[in-house]
This record gives sequence, structure tokens and C-alpha cells, in this order.
Amino acid sequence: MDRQVDARGWTCPKPVIETKKLLESIKEGSVVTIVDNEVAKENVTKLAKSMAYNVDVKEMGGDYYINIYSQEVVKDVLAQPKKLKEMTILFGSDCMGEGSEELGKVLMKGFVYTLTEYTPYPKALLFVNSGVKLTTEGSDVVDYLRQLESEGVEILSCGTCLDYYNLKNKLMVGGITNMYTIVDKMNNAKNTIKL
Repeated sequence: MDRQVDARGWTCPKPVIETKKLLESIKEGSVVTIVDNEVAKENVTKLAKSMAYNVDVKEMGGDYYINIYSQEVVKDVLAQPKKLKEMTILFGSDCMGEGSEELGKVLMKGFVYTLTEYTPYPKALLFVNSGVKLTTEGSDVVDYLRQLESEGVEILSCGTCLDYYNLKNKLMVGGITNMYTIVDKMNNAKNTIKL
């Protein structure tokens, strides 16, 4: 029986995440994901191949129909319990990348959402400078961060930074920390990523 994800009009990373969820939920059969752009087609195809599925792509009327199937669906990797990875992510800004601030905020929201859908989760998320705006009142990503925190991810915001932006009383998720702890978390992580 075929299952379908109609991802036309969806922005990255939603087509990949919804396809992944459906693939993880089925025991047999195939999934057809429909996308309307080349980037989504490539990203969904890469996901399927990384999960050991076969992929056929057909273009019809400007849309891409991605048939994802397997003779023997490999579920061993998917069945593993969610774990924390020895990785720390340092958020130095409430935007991702340089250039358009509006685009940077959209990218950051997509990145944090994707963290909730990708395992293993990082062990700690550290927020400094304007990055603390992501953990405080008015942030678009507080619910995603709360979800990560509920899975055991440590969420820490720099107290000096919260004071600087006058946000200490508006912290919505995680705890307040200091530079010593930030350096300690980064030093003890096997991998640290700075955004």
C-alpha cells in the first residue's frame, strides 16, 4: 500500500521531516512524496537513500513524484532509542548566516525545528549575545526548545547577555549560566558547532 506526502508549497525542511516521519511509521510498502521544486526533490531523495531506501523520481506538470520503496525495509537504525550526542551548539545570534536579517530569522526557526526532528539530539544548546533572544519571551522557537529540553537537552543562556538585553525576567526556557560553564560545556563536548 502506498502512502503519500503532498509537500507542494512547503518550505524546507518540512518536506524532508514529514517524509521521514512517514517512513519511520510504516512497516512495509512505499511512500510517494510530491514536491514542487528541485531543492526539495534533492533533499527528500538524499534522505531516502540515507535510510537505505530505493528511489524513483518522475516529473509531471512541473511537480516531482518521489517514489520511495524497499524490498526489505531496514528499520534497525530507526528502532534505536533517542540518545544525546556529545555535541554542543553555541547560538551567538538570533539569526542564521549573514545578509538579510528577515531571512536569517526564518533559517534559524527552520534549524531549531529540525533539531527537534533529528536524532541523536545535541547534549547542550548554549545561547550568547543576541542568541539569548531565542530563549526569551517573543521567540518563535521557544516551543521547539522546550521539546528538546524535555528530551534531556540542556538549554543554557548567558546571564550577562540576558542582563545586557534586559531579558533576564523574560526567560521562557532553560537556565541562566555564566562564561565559565559555557567554556566548560564547549571544552568537554566532542564536537562544538557555532552558529
